[in-house]
This record gives sequence, structure tokens and C-alpha cells, in this order.
Amino acid sequence: MSQFIKPYNDDPFVGNLATPVSTSSFTKSLLSNLPAYRAGLSPLLRGVEIGLTHGYFLVGPFYKLGPLRNSDVALLSGFFSALGLIVILVACLTIYGVVSFEETEAKDQLQTAKGWRQFTSGWLVGSVGGASFAYILISNIPFLQTAGMSMLK
Repeated sequence: MSQFIKPYNDDPFVGNLATPVSTSSFTKSLLSNLPAYRAGLSPLLRGVEIGLTHGYFLVGPFYKLGPLRNSDVALLSGFFSALGLIVILVACLTIYGVVSFEETEAKDQLQTAKGWRQFTSGWLVGSVGGASFAYILISNIPFLQTAGMSMLK
């Protein structure tokens, strides 16, 4: 097994191991296609894309596992809970950007204060849009099921 796992770049002081998974070309290409690392994508668009995904997946847990899950307003409650969490996360992203980045030039625009503000703005818009889309889809499940069944006939 030690023939496959060795220190990254043969440097034992790095604190990272090079494994067949972590150093494979598949893993590198998969990670480089994520919006956070994709070359040529503006911070605003990175934020929108990441926010859409996160917002979309926030409504369901609050809807199905929240304290009002057995009530008539469970979906609406889940949607508003997701929006509340989004506001909290935007505050966290803003605080992180203020303490981490300066108004200097960097190789990646996301590593500047202006780029991080754009990312946070895009994340807010994207996550609210994703949560809204999930809310609309879940609230129209009966209609979508009957429409799908009529198309199959």
C-alpha cells in the first residue's frame, strides 16, 4: 500500500499525501471544472452558480424536517427558513471578505475585496433564486405528476 501513497511532490514536510485518487487526472479535471476554480469566470457568475445550487437544496430539509413539518404551512415555513439561513450565510460571507481580502491586485479576481463582494452579491441572488425555484417545484408537485401522467397516455 505504501507504494501508492507517498508525500505530495516527495516532500514529507508538506503535510499532504499523494494518493491515486487525489493526484489522478480525473480528480484534477473534476475540481478544475467547479465554479470556484473555473478559469475565466467572473466572481459574480461564480457566486450565482454556487448560490443557485445551495439555495435549491436548502428548502427541502426545512420543509421535511422542520418543526412545522406536519402543518399546512410546512412548505412556506421551509422556504422562509431557507431564506433566513441565506441571510445569515450572506452576513458570514461578507464578514469573511472584510477580514480576509484587501483592495490589491491578485491573479484571481475572487482573491480581492471587490471580487469577494461581487461573489457575495451573486451568491445572494443565486441562492434566493434557487430556493424560490425549489419552492415553486415542490408546491406544484401534484400538477407536475398529473401533467406527466397525461403525457405518458
